Amino acid sequence: SKNVAEITERLQDVGIQAITIHGRTRSQFYKGNADWSLIGEIKDNPKITVPIIGNGDISNAVEAKEKFDKYGVDAIMIGRASVGRPWIFREVRHYLDTGELLPEPTVSEKVDLAILHLSKSIDFKEGNRSIFEMRRHFSNYFKGLPHFKETRLKLLTTLDTEEIRTILEDIRDKWGDFRSEDRSSFYIQ
Repeated sequence: SKNVAEITERLQDVGIQAITIHGRTRSQFYKGNADWSLIGEIKDNPKITVPIIGNGDISNAVEAKEKFDKYGVDAIMIGRASVGRPWIFREVRHYLDTGELLPEPTVSEKVDLAILHLSKSIDFKEGNRSIFEMRRHFSNYFKGLPHFKETRLKLLTTLDTEEIRTILEDIRDKWGDFRSEDRSSFYIQ
């Protein structure tokens, strides 16, 4: 619903310290675009003094900066765009600090992150649940790699963590310094 201003004021009155507002309504689910003008209206409302954190449709560093600049939010949240792309936070921070876009991580760097991510997931979740949840991340970690279908199927079907680590190291060996943005150079080799 669009009664965000009223709800935000009430929450502020009971002592909430900050509020995150998603620019999409519950009924929209993942359809349509996030309405950042509504978030901006809340931020501009003189009755609301708590920090406002904006969320919705931020998929890269440039979009993040645009949200800060245009809507004046105190912070942003990134959700779906970080699935299998945890480096997005580093990219955003760097761009906000310097105005420079970082290159996409190499496959070798992504493998390091994927191994760390898998280890942390195993530490926090019981049984194979961590592996099942990591599958969606793995798909995005290596999205855009040429000739990856067979490796992807192996990575997404095994339940053995050591086998997963071996597959990840094989990915590093095969694609190493490659970046998805460098696709044409892979075909020349």
